[in-house]
Amino acid sequence: MRKKWRWLAVALGLAMLVATPSIVARLPVDESEVGAAELLARVQSSTSTPYSGYAEAVGGIVLPVTDGLGGLPDLLGDTTNLRAWFRSPVSWRVDTIRLGGERDLYRTPRRLWRWDYEQNTAVVSPVPEPSLRLPREADLLPPELGRRLLSEATADEVTRLPTRRLAGRDAPGLRLVPNQPQSTVTEVDVWVDPDSGIPLKVDVLAAGAGRPIVSTTFLDFSGATPDADTVRFIPPPGADVQQEGGTDIASFADRIDTRSLPATLSGLDLNSRDGQGSVGIYGRGVTELVAAPLPRRAGRSLVDQLRAAPGAVVTGNTVALSIGPLNALVTGPNEDGRRYLLSGTVTAQTLATAALQLGGAAT
Repeated sequence: MRKKWRWLAVALGLAMLVATPSIVARLPVDESEVGAAELLARVQSSTSTPYSGYAEAVGGIVLPVTDGLGGLPDLLGDTTNLRAWFRSPVSWRVDTIRLGGERDLYRTPRRLWRWDYEQNTAVVSPVPEPSLRLPREADLLPPELGRRLLSEATADEVTRLPTRRLAGRDAPGLRLVPNQPQSTVTEVDVWVDPDSGIPLKVDVLAAGAGRPIVSTTFLDFSGATPDADTVRFIPPPGADVQQEGGTDIASFADRIDTRSLPATLSGLDLNSRDGQGSVGIYGRGVTELVAAPLPRRAGRSLVDQLRAAPGAVVTGNTVALSIGPLNALVTGPNEDGRRYLLSGTVTAQTLATAALQLGGAAT
């Protein structure tokens, strides 16, 4: 009988461990009285606020084109588990946790280290980084994604959502509804730690989607400043240390030539916040259109990939594709033989209009 009770105690203990997160989520919360405008201001001013935590990000977009995009297809279409320690914008660490090991990212005032545990490889890049680059795992953390999406929001675009219990904290919510008609994103929901202004959960929703296209949530969170030794990286003995110039396909495209793009495309203004390279970023917040000049070889390769993707629309010399809220279009060559990649969280018609303005429409 004693043995039976012992196993019963073990079973009950396991059941409690499994059920605890859902039980905690259902506990009554203290509804915050902070208004939407004040909560938005707290988020926008939290860029240097320290924190640490464990987060899970889930993407709902499957990209049919993968060449040259690094880990972007996995970020947008898979589940990513992240452990973060953030001391300041120039001192942080983010671990991407996988079944077979980890990939870690360390930021110091002078360097950016990427450590691959499985490959025993450390890659160091100079900082500051290029103004335009592809997204990486750390960009999916709730504070990074939430602040990025709310960075240019105004008080009249946001409303309050009910408080939710997240990572042991009562987090008031904030909803952003874009007011640009070109946008394919319908709303961005962010739940915030009211004391620090740090986003704890972010859901991005789009028209016609049955679930968030991106959802990222802290499962564990602390507002204490992480220890300096935790974010310091020293390559272990025997590691393969490599130097990298810090240039990916996005930053490479931004340096193809110096020809200026128009001040507006499809009614969206050129965003001077993102620099004045060859790549133009139009719009603001969650409604952005990217116009990137393509090297001739890369342009032909991308056209071939897009043509082979399910749902591709070929019109004359252009090819377009819709993937959830993301639309992409490669223009036909203009009078100088230049093709452009147009993409973003804007409608297909918005991209078609932009192609006409750039002189690379179907003929």
